[in-house]
Amino acid sequence: MGSAITDPDGPDTRPLVIAGLGNPGPEYERTRHNIGSLVADVLADRMSARFTVHKRSGAQIAQGRLAGRPVTVVKPRAFMNVSGRQVAAAAKFFSVPADRVLVVHDELDLDFGTVRVKSGGGEGGHNGLRSVSSSLGTRDYLRVRAGIGRPPGRMDPASYVLKPFSAAERKELGVFCEEAADAAELVAERGLGFAQNRLHGA
Repeated sequence: MGSAITDPDGPDTRPLVIAGLGNPGPEYERTRHNIGSLVADVLADRMSARFTVHKRSGAQIAQGRLAGRPVTVVKPRAFMNVSGRQVAAAAKFFSVPADRVLVVHDELDLDFGTVRVKSGGGEGGHNGLRSVSSSLGTRDYLRVRAGIGRPPGRMDPASYVLKPFSAAERKELGVFCEEAADAAELVAERGLGFAQNRLHGA
């Protein structure tokens, strides 16, 4: 996994797959669970690329360049708990190994608006990550964790993630998506180690 984390010889120019997790359909579009999909839209916009349905994987894909490297942005058209199949199929089609797959997803364990990046680790009960790990056959892929915070009171987390963002959150959502897209672009340009130092203040 070496050069996916940091490349001492200069920028990594190998193809990268960035997958933004979410649920399909307009009823889920602006819910907390769909932050990954919203960030994918921002990234496609930055590449001046349009999403089209990729027949071999079933996902929506947009292709272009970010930070000087070829990038395929993937939005699964399957529900979260089986979305990994389409992510893995797209990565296989474009001959991109798991350590060059970057998954953008909602994260309950981070406050709303907080962005962190990592490679590997557990899924924390996230059905989308569980599906991606199963379909790729490994947990060792890159991740942008977009914080949505914990549910209030005794609300079931499964219900919380499927609810729309609050009015206060909606005011910040555009900036939040841009910052998460910045994190993905930083990983693409400078590698995971550099991005962690920049974003986490380490």
